Amino acid sequence: MTSLAKLLVETLAAAGVTRIWGVTGDSLNAVDGALRENGEIAFMHVRNEEAGAFASGAEAAVTRKLAVCAGSCGPGNLHLINGLYDCYRNRVPVLAIASHIPSTEIGLGFFQETHPTKLFEECSDFCELVTTPKQMPGVLHRALRTAIGQNTVSVIVMPGDVSLQNFDGDTPVFVPPSPVRRVPVDADIAAAADLLNGSRNVTILAGAGTAGAHDEVVALADALKAPIVHAFRGKEVMEWDNPFDVGMTGLIGFSSGYQAMKDCDTLLMLGTDFPYRNFYPEHAKVIQVDREPGALGKRVALTMGIEADVVEFARMITPKIDDGRPHEFLEKARKHYANARRDLDDLATPTKPGKPMHPQYIYSVVNEVAAEDAIFTVDVGTPAIWSARYLKTNGKRRLIGSFNHGSMANAMPQALGAQAAFPDRQVVSMSGDGGVAMLFGELLTAVQLNLPVKIVVLNNGTLGFVELEQKAAGYLPENVGLQNPDFAKVAEAIGLKGIRVEAASDLRGALQEAFAYDGPALVDVVSNRQELAMPPTLEAKEGIGFSLYGMRAILNGRGNEIVELATSNLFR
Repeated sequence: MTSLAKLLVETLAAAGVTRIWGVTGDSLNAVDGALRENGEIAFMHVRNEEAGAFASGAEAAVTRKLAVCAGSCGPGNLHLINGLYDCYRNRVPVLAIASHIPSTEIGLGFFQETHPTKLFEECSDFCELVTTPKQMPGVLHRALRTAIGQNTVSVIVMPGDVSLQNFDGDTPVFVPPSPVRRVPVDADIAAAADLLNGSRNVTILAGAGTAGAHDEVVALADALKAPIVHAFRGKEVMEWDNPFDVGMTGLIGFSSGYQAMKDCDTLLMLGTDFPYRNFYPEHAKVIQVDREPGALGKRVALTMGIEADVVEFARMITPKIDDGRPHEFLEKARKHYANARRDLDDLATPTKPGKPMHPQYIYSVVNEVAAEDAIFTVDVGTPAIWSARYLKTNGKRRLIGSFNHGSMANAMPQALGAQAAFPDRQVVSMSGDGGVAMLFGELLTAVQLNLPVKIVVLNNGTLGFVELEQKAAGYLPENVGLQNPDFAKVAEAIGLKGIRVEAASDLRGALQEAFAYDGPALVDVVSNRQELAMPPTLEAKEGIGFSLYGMRAILNGRGNEIVELATSNLFR
């Protein structure tokens, strides 16, 4: 006989799991004991279960294999939720072990009692409570198959006393599900080909669902003579070695990507759930291809919706595209992109001594100094903007972030997960000052687990994207300022290598020193608070908002902000 905790650990080890991220507690004692006895799975002790969930999600993203996190009953489970939401919305395979209060006390208002099956309902596709030994193998196997087969989150809720109970019988062997090919039907391919052949100006919008289909999508773009606009999660897949790429669209994208979508007469969406409706073309026909049927037509009215893998669709339809298609639309989009890219590169200039650095320059230097196969994790807000515009992918680099959930403080714990999975690769967390402070305790985790992550902190003393949103809406910035410490000194006190950079002339050397260091390192870079990160097109309401902000700043005695804003962005 074996306990349910041992059954859990043995099954996970047999499924290839090598680590569990989390914070232990008394309701996890049996699992801890089983891990120690088994010896094949490491417990990665973080300081907050939220970080454990983020780390497991990043591990799953970079390995494309199942990752596991755990939280003890009550508050431990609650801390998991934000990170699991991110895993769920990023569609990565993660199993969460949510231990529970003693089974005899459920429903009686016991210490730390919550209702985990309700709590995790919205951020998982499988969540079940284990109450008896005979139930355990079936629930565990279903949870694993759901997480692996659907690239999603599964949760097993198990009371601490139940985990100590014995399973009487032979332990079933877990058999992972085989990958499923979603092949479009011939009739859909024929109809889509007719529509595309009848369209003069086609633009492709490519997302994360194009993973594994880079060459096929490029070949399709060549046949269609279509520019490719990539969504943020499609950047690491489609930006590189792609003569048809014209950048991003959206709030953090390029004017070229925006224009290529707005001017097309047919938009071909491949593996993307791009959420911002106001960036879609108003009068174009839309074909969407996605392996998830629930994604079809979610954002924009469709002419055709095709449930299929992008790679299968592209292989089948490319030979059916007519030869001799016109090049004018593509060439116009390419020229626009070249101009937009030049304008962005012109902004990545060093500042004079005594002036805070332009973030564009910071990120362009990081891009040059980082390894060819670096894994970047990116905080939301302005770090995401500058990463999208200045970190270049090449087919070897990875780019991980909270791109769908949009949570603060994701980058550093995601870097921990990626680094644990690939200890010999360079992992760089592009953190905001607000983000790194929110889960500051995970710097201790990096030291304790000896994970040599490199953390570049964009220290501009504000929640920068929120401040920009307030100004664009016509408001004076409120409640966004951050009184930051010298992050490098704090890092040194904790046990990391810490370097503070206040001058552009010192940046490259500081990054090279930190990236070469054999251990965790933090580079605190003082940057310009007043840098504008404008969307690819400025709508009238945003122009009015900035005008209102300017008037209010002057009337409230804050005219110096207007001077700083103009000096930073107009007189560079």
